[in-house]
Amino acid sequence: MSISVTALTKVYDTQKAVDNISFELKKGEIVGFLGPNGAGKSTTMKIITGFLPATSGKVVVCGYDVQEKPMEVHKRVGYLPESNPLYYEMYVREYLEFSAGIHKITKNRGKLIEEMIMRTGLGKEAHKKIGALSKGYKQRVGLAQAMLHDPEVLILDEPTSGLDPNQIIEIRDLIKNIGAEKTVLLSTHIMQEVQAMCSRVIIINNGKIVADDSIDHLQQANTKQDVLIVVFEKEIDNSLINELSHASQCENLGGNKWKLNTTDPENLRREVMQWAIKHDINISSLQAQTDTLEDVFRTLTKK
Repeated sequence: MSISVTALTKVYDTQKAVDNISFELKKGEIVGFLGPNGAGKSTTMKIITGFLPATSGKVVVCGYDVQEKPMEVHKRVGYLPESNPLYYEMYVREYLEFSAGIHKITKNRGKLIEEMIMRTGLGKEAHKKIGALSKGYKQRVGLAQAMLHDPEVLILDEPTSGLDPNQIIEIRDLIKNIGAEKTVLLSTHIMQEVQAMCSRVIIINNGKIVADDSIDHLQQANTKQDVLIVVFEKEIDNSLINELSHASQCENLGGNKWKLNTTDPENLRREVMQWAIKHDINISSLQAQTDTLEDVFRTLTKK
């Protein structure tokens, strides 16, 4: 396992920020780490990277216990914290040179820095001081330093914060490419980013893990069998749709898409098919309503 977290707990005075959580991440996984503000995400990430001590529990990264071998863990982890601390008076290349020195990169240092500048799209900004960069480009500098020493594990806390839509797509593609050969734990509030990059999510709420599963399984588990979504090939008049006796409520969702509530989904399915044949109406799709990842997140974190 690239990351193994066992019975991890972090207490601040009388508050449990992280409450006895356990999970594992394998090489090649990009896992979304989700939760509302104050749920314990950033605290967990800081403990995994060795920036915070745990109150109890155990964290092993690439075979090394974080408390016993913190320097070995630091060699194998790239970390982009939410605050993204940077030295604003340094030039971009100067800062990456400084970061390379911290990681004791000597072989092909200049070449590695130039490659990372290109990979993170910093080419046109590399001659500037970090303080003169936009928030999006500052974020890219943070990503560059996190990946510069070619770590086995990447811990990314809100990596696309402050980026415009084009930059988000570029960084998303970069993270996906990296995730094919590394382990990535990714925290973000943007559900579209999670669905685009991650196959699995861990959801934490009030310091406890409330879900750890693939996105598909989570959505399937929250499928509403008593709600059917039907899309027709043409717009349907209200008077026609109201003929469906097994639909307790019919709601137009815009255009040719309708939401049908029912207490008898199987009979409603059959009725819709027979009704469509009767009125010579083609059906593009007919399926039970599945919650979005955002719906699942809201349900689990409101409990």
